[in-house]
Amino acid sequence: MTNQQKNDFTKWYIDTIQKADLMDYTPVRGCIAFKPDGYEIWEHIQDEMNRRFKETGHRNAYFPMLIPESFFQKEKDHIEGFAPELPWVTEAAGEKLEERLALRPTSETMIGHLYSDWIKSYRDLPVLINQWANVFRWEKKTLPFIRTSEFLWQEGHTAHVDEEEARQETMQMLNIYKEVVEELLAIPVYDGQKTPSERFAGAVDTYSIEAMMKDGKAVQAGTSHYLGTKFAEAFDIKYLNKENKHQHVHTTSWGTSTRLIGSVIMVHGDEQGLVLPPRVAPTQVVLIPVGPWKKNPAIMEKLEELYAALKSKGIRVRLDDSDQSPGYKFNEWELKGVPVRIELGPRDLENNQALIKVRDLSEKESVEIAVLVERIEEELTTMQTRLLEKARAFRDENSHTNVDTLEQLKQHLADSTENGEIPGWILAGWCGDDACEENVKNETKFTTRNIPFNPPAEKTTCINCGKDSKHTVWFGRSY
Repeated sequence: MTNQQKNDFTKWYIDTIQKADLMDYTPVRGCIAFKPDGYEIWEHIQDEMNRRFKETGHRNAYFPMLIPESFFQKEKDHIEGFAPELPWVTEAAGEKLEERLALRPTSETMIGHLYSDWIKSYRDLPVLINQWANVFRWEKKTLPFIRTSEFLWQEGHTAHVDEEEARQETMQMLNIYKEVVEELLAIPVYDGQKTPSERFAGAVDTYSIEAMMKDGKAVQAGTSHYLGTKFAEAFDIKYLNKENKHQHVHTTSWGTSTRLIGSVIMVHGDEQGLVLPPRVAPTQVVLIPVGPWKKNPAIMEKLEELYAALKSKGIRVRLDDSDQSPGYKFNEWELKGVPVRIELGPRDLENNQALIKVRDLSEKESVEIAVLVERIEEELTTMQTRLLEKARAFRDENSHTNVDTLEQLKQHLADSTENGEIPGWILAGWCGDDACEENVKNETKFTTRNIPFNPPAEKTTCINCGKDSKHTVWFGRSY
């Protein structure tokens, strides 16, 4: 972490996204406007996920934003989980509505209602549908991209003949999330199962990928839920099987959101601003003329030639020929997190070379123009890998496996504060009792992140009560 990040991470984060021109506030609390660079990051995430969704047989659809209140009453766990966050429409065209309509917090209820009409036979299954949409959860405390009252996301909703097939779907989608977040966003994650208190309202089991930010807090980067037959029973979603008997379908849902944008910023950003992984950056390369370039048309001619060559390779490139000084441009594009900057001036042109500066490295380097395009392709690939490895090293360094009791956790937190270090996460045992989980949260503000599939160690005693543990769990503070 940089000094500014250590002093006030939230302030650094907000300053960074505003200076980088990713978003703006609106008059409605918790509802932000995505500016083009911010939205384009989301588009690249969409593109990658859409490709993988469609490769696995899923299709996109769209469902209404307004959901009747009676739908929520059909699945009691669901309404209890979301009721505090629901905004309601009670009046339209100057008249009171007969039934309140919620702005969707998620679409299980509406989709359950429709699936009950769409699914009649085993021949109709599986149903593999995804929706890209906005949802509303009236948050008390908001932070742009990370936690907002309205946010963008995708939500998959599938229906299957039996539990085995539905559970396979649940894990398949969690694995896709892990691959996209690690390979596209260069963010390492721990995958695992949520504890009962942390699972999705109405789910049988919830699985998640958890990412560590530079301040040591966790972001739940994606979730996948096995819903069993709960929503099928609530909405009477049945099919006629091969034996001519009616059975309830088994359903799943899974989602990621624009909090991934905030995660990219919090994982990779530095004192200068954004550091964007090349694969997700709106602009991957910026070309900047330097020196008295306006008096030397050959400089712009060469830059335009390079621009065309890079673009032909599918690289997202910008040519900054504005009247601002080179120093101003360097700072501006550093702040925006552009992975590679190319500088070209009269002397460079004479020597048939250009200067390149990679965003996460400190030194510039001279490269022959003849091999520049090939070199840029290599640098983009190398930087993508380097950012993932750096983030993984940071996460591993701050994932602690030597804290086994509540008192040790409290001492760990005190030592971290005294030494100016982040507390990170701890791996600890848990007996399975909700009261123990709740007490750890109350005493330390550490919540269970997930029960990892592949923990670095197995814990045998509960961190709170000292009894034999049923699970080895990641604990940490979260957004």
